[in-house]
Amino acid sequence: MNRIFAGLILVAIAHAAVVGRMGEVAAALFDSARSAVDLVIGLVGAMVFFLGLMRVAFEGGLRQAIARALAPALRRLFPEVPADHPAMGAMVMNLSSTMLGLGNAATPFGLKAMVELDRLNPYPGCASDAMVLLLAINTSLVALMPPLGTMAVRVAAGSTRPEVIWLPTFLATTCSTVAAHYALRRRFPHRPVAHGRAEAPPLPDVELEDVAERHPASRGARLVIGATLVALAIGLLLEVGRLAGADPPREGVQHMVQDWLLPVLVAVLVLVGVRGGVPVYEAMIRGAREGLDVAVRIVPYLVAILVAVGMLRASGALDRAITLLAPLVRPLGIPPEVLPMALLRPLSGSGAFAVMSETLKAYGPDSFVGLVASTLQGSTETTFYVLAIYFGAAGIRDGRHALAAGLIGDLAGFAAAIIACHWLFGDAP
Repeated sequence: MNRIFAGLILVAIAHAAVVGRMGEVAAALFDSARSAVDLVIGLVGAMVFFLGLMRVAFEGGLRQAIARALAPALRRLFPEVPADHPAMGAMVMNLSSTMLGLGNAATPFGLKAMVELDRLNPYPGCASDAMVLLLAINTSLVALMPPLGTMAVRVAAGSTRPEVIWLPTFLATTCSTVAAHYALRRRFPHRPVAHGRAEAPPLPDVELEDVAERHPASRGARLVIGATLVALAIGLLLEVGRLAGADPPREGVQHMVQDWLLPVLVAVLVLVGVRGGVPVYEAMIRGAREGLDVAVRIVPYLVAILVAVGMLRASGALDRAITLLAPLVRPLGIPPEVLPMALLRPLSGSGAFAVMSETLKAYGPDSFVGLVASTLQGSTETTFYVLAIYFGAAGIRDGRHALAAGLIGDLAGFAAAIIACHWLFGDAP
């Protein structure tokens, strides 16, 4: 990222000097910095609210329910790991947290899993098959929950349909998971060799269960849950009846999904907390504080990258690069405007997040380019970063084919995101 950031700044200034756009670059410097702060202000509210709701469901037992569903599949995927080994428990919690979009909660469990897997590793310093598979799944895992951070950016950018990227993101991550797993099982069969462990920093112990205190749902809580579900069912039936005569029917269904998706999601997350006996308001506030911390933490990254990209765009260099690449990628259905973000995504999540934000501002959040950029943000992972911290935790020197499998998953996610957006949203206008 150091080289990328310096390169963006220097290329922008050099190109502006040659073509005579230094005034535009100087203006873009301040405009982009101000836009980054405005974006964060608009982002905070949605991020705080949705991460607060996720905390309610998290403490209500949603993650443990998914973990129980994942456990049988993981025993098949990792036959070399005993079912009662600490590594299995850590992997279950890591992957269930990742599927819920709780990256901050998933990372400690992932690091714990790598350390425990290293204790089963017969080849010191070299990633075992189980380690490589865990990393491949982490960098390409199916996203069950909507990408809340991306949706918050879309809301801040003025989107009228922030939730429509949920389905294409789910489809793209499903394809990336399948591709990464297939690559491991079919293309990289060779065995590791011992290299000697690198010095790994000590890790704090993490609990493999949620620590929030929960109580069985009371009779009143069960009545509230039942009444809410009945009301939703009746409302859904009435809505279907109103849309029965819609012409064409597909548009009626799309409008119903757009109108119902977020309110139903909010209701479900709250009901999970009520059913788990969680003090919903207090859990919401705890999660909201975490959301505020996340929003504040990304301000420097957004300002740095948005200013660099804004200068590059004002200099004309970015438009020139897009023009040169357009004949190569447009026949494939790929908007050339999303290529900068797609190339940055495996290197830096915050950098790609900032470039996505700038893309939504430049082309509109509900344009085809904006929809593809939003989908790409949730469909691929910061592969290099994930591999660095996970292998570092276990002192692994030789990652074998983990990087190749992760990048194959990223490429599959990118291709699937493009195809899903064309299928669901039509071609670019």
